[in-house]
Order: sequence, then C-alpha cells, then structure tokens
Amino acid sequence: GVIFDMLTDADMKFPEVPDGEGNMVPLTHGSYIHRMMSPDREVRKAAFTAMYETFRGYSATVPAVYAASVKADLFAARTAKFQSALEGSLYRNDVPASVYDSLIEAVHRHLPALDDMMRFQMKRLGLNDPAMYDVYARMPGEFTIDLPFEAAYALVVEALSPLGSDYQEILRKALTERWIDPYENEGKSSGAYSWGTYDTHPYVLMNYHETLEELLTIAHEMGHSLHTYMSVKAQPAPMAEYSLFVAEVASTVNEVLVLMDLMDRHPEKNAQAYLLNNLLQAFRTTVYRQTMFAEFEKASHEMAERGEALTGENLNALYASLNKTYYPSIEQTDLIQYEWMRIPHFYNAFYVYQYATGFSAAMAIAGMIREEGAPAVERYIRFLSAGGSLYPIDALKLAGVDMSTPEPVEKALVMFEQLLARYKKVS
Repeated sequence: GVIFDMLTDADMKFPEVPDGEGNMVPLTHGSYIHRMMSPDREVRKAAFTAMYETFRGYSATVPAVYAASVKADLFAARTAKFQSALEGSLYRNDVPASVYDSLIEAVHRHLPALDDMMRFQMKRLGLNDPAMYDVYARMPGEFTIDLPFEAAYALVVEALSPLGSDYQEILRKALTERWIDPYENEGKSSGAYSWGTYDTHPYVLMNYHETLEELLTIAHEMGHSLHTYMSVKAQPAPMAEYSLFVAEVASTVNEVLVLMDLMDRHPEKNAQAYLLNNLLQAFRTTVYRQTMFAEFEKASHEMAERGEALTGENLNALYASLNKTYYPSIEQTDLIQYEWMRIPHFYNAFYVYQYATGFSAAMAIAGMIREEGAPAVERYIRFLSAGGSLYPIDALKLAGVDMSTPEPVEKALVMFEQLLARYKKVS
C-alpha cells in the first residue's frame, strides 16, 4: 500500500488536459472525477486517456506491487490455517463467506437493470456511440440548491426529522458547539471527514461550497459523527469503535433520508429527475461498482491460490472481462483494462464489498424509518449505540436488517429498479 501510494501520489506525473473553458490544466487524482463529469465530451475523453495512458506506462510496476500485496494476504491466511485469503479477511468481523458470494450473485441477477440505466442515460446525453469515458457525465437539466452553510445545515436538520427530536437536538448542538470546520482554508486537507477520540465529541472537516452535493455531504458526515457520538456515549472505550462493515450505514441513511425529503419538497419534474439520478448514481458507484471491484479481488486472489502468475496481462484481461459484463452496451475502450491499477483500496484486500453491503443495509433502514416511523427509529438508535460491542452482522440485526441472508441486498436492488422506472417517467 505504501509503495503504491508513493508511486501514484509522488512519482506519477499526468499530462495537461483541457478544462472545458479554453485552458490546459494538469490532470490530478483529485480533479479526475470532476473532469469525467464534464458536459464536454472532449474534456472527458482527454482526462480518461491521460489517466490510463499514464498507468499503461507502469504496466510492469503496478502489477508487481499488487502481486506482492496478494502474496502477503495469502501468506497471512495460510499461516493462520484459513482455507483462503477471503475467509481469513472476513473472520475478524465474523462475516461468513456466503455474505460476500451472495452479494456478487444478487448483483449479477440485477445487471440488466444497470444496463437499462446506462442505455437510458446515454440516450439522454444524445450519444449513439457511448464509451467508458461517458458513464460519469452530468445529465442535462440541472436542479440546484445553493444555500450558505448555516441554511444548508438547517435544511439537513429539518429533513432528518424522521429520526426524531433527540437526534435533531444533537445535530443542533454540534453546530452551536462548533464541532464543524466548514470552509476551505489555505493548507487545509481536501475533501470531508468526521473524526474524534473517545474523550472528545467528533470533529467534522469540510470544504463547503454552495451546491446540492455539498448539502448531502453535510448529511453524510453528520451521520458518521452521530454514530460515533452515540457509540461513545453508550459503550466503554474498548467497545466503542465500530467496524468498517457498518461504518457507511449511518452516513448513507442520512443522505437517503435527505434526498427523499427533497423529493417530497420539490415535485417539479426537473428536480425529481435530478434527485433520482443522484440516488441512482450512488447505487451504481456504491453497489454495482464496488461489487465489481470485490469480484476482481476475489478472482485475483483465487488465481494466486491456484499458483497462476499475477502479471499485468492476466490482471488487465480479468478486469476488462468484468467491465464488459457490467457495461455490455458501452464501447469497451481499450484503455479501460488499466482502470484497476488506479484503485488504492485493492491494497486493503476484501474491504470494498462493505460499501455495497453497507449501502444495501442503509437503504433497508431508511425505507423502514419512512414506513414505520418511531419503532424503526428506536431500533436504529439501538444499532447506533451498539458501537463495537457486537459483531457487525449482529449489530445490524438490532436495526432490523439481517445481512447474513441475501434479502437486504436483493431488496435494495429491487428498489434500484423501481427508482429507475420513476426516473424514466420524469426525465
């Protein structure tokens, strides 16, 4: 992981690309997705080409670094007498391998819905020859909520009223007690995150801009913060820290509840289309994409376990075939085979599947809160207060979600299909 980080963050230099406003600017890891969302197809294509041409130049180095990481996983698993690296990795959270496998199986059953979404999106963009650099493009017909930070925060608190007045009270307290540093500043870390120690309340760092996306970031980060706050309040220090398996649940529940509330407030067609697209994209990138990554990890470790060499050629071919399975209607640009080389999570093996399971659990919980009200909220607060006192699957059972069965993932994917049908109607 450290070698990969040094290689990609320090040694790798990317060429300049057009920014859509007539300037040439250096491409960075941070600006890549922003460029890929550009409405200008030339900007998207240039960023995509620059990124993966650069990685192609490291076709021997990156696979060697990854192969060494996989070998280390295998060594650790075999030393501890596990059947496979996957089993060894899941053991610490007491997650059965069937959870990992049934996630992949469920997503495969619902791949036609992803294809349906991509075809519809490409039609909306007016593209007859969609390529892989088009999948992040912004849809036509913007809807914006441009609020100053305090107003955006107040809207989030109001939108989270389904979680009850106690929950809202803690959110208000977080603002008045200045848990949050919202604005960009010189030398400040980019992005957004929530952090704290057992003896303090959580601290939230943001770089707030007046956009709908950033409003949702407030909801997301405060979800993490309240999960931590409630865990710390209810549990002794050794039991307070919750596992990665549940880490994204509270943040996603908040985001989904805020999105649903905004849909209730804005019945106009362009708002509905924009908000539904936002949720569908979250589904695509969190459930479908992370499951594809999880499949890549499983297959690459199995290759190594069979004694096959993890060469650039083998790993590229594996990734290219997975990408074709997930995006059959999109032209498989030759450079897409190098995309796996860009993913830092692969150096923390069998980590990414938790984004997909966490998102599925969050969708189920948000649905129950909106349908049942108080009883569902009560269950959810019990889950938030459990911290690390239970294994993650048992903690989620407190909220009424049983991740040891395929049902929550299946339900989430059915919901994806329903949201897609609604999106097609209003677009």
